[in-house]
Amino acid sequence: MTSPPGERDQGGSTTEHRTLACARCGTKADGSQSATWTCSVENGVRQYFCDVCSRENLRAVEGRLDSSWW
Repeated sequence: MTSPPGERDQGGSTTEHRTLACARCGTKADGSQSATWTCSVENGVRQYFCDVCSRENLRAVEGRLDSSWW
């Protein structure tokens, strides 16, 4: 979505760098790794899971179970 001329963008875009950490095992991602990670929104909170945890729990992810059930 584009902001009208002269108004500041209030959307979710940001230029600040965030280091992602897996919500399950705590592994930290560098910039190139995060492309293979899974993002889940549970109870309104965005959580990220590394590719290893995502693969190990693939059936639960596809079944849309919250990570607390893994």
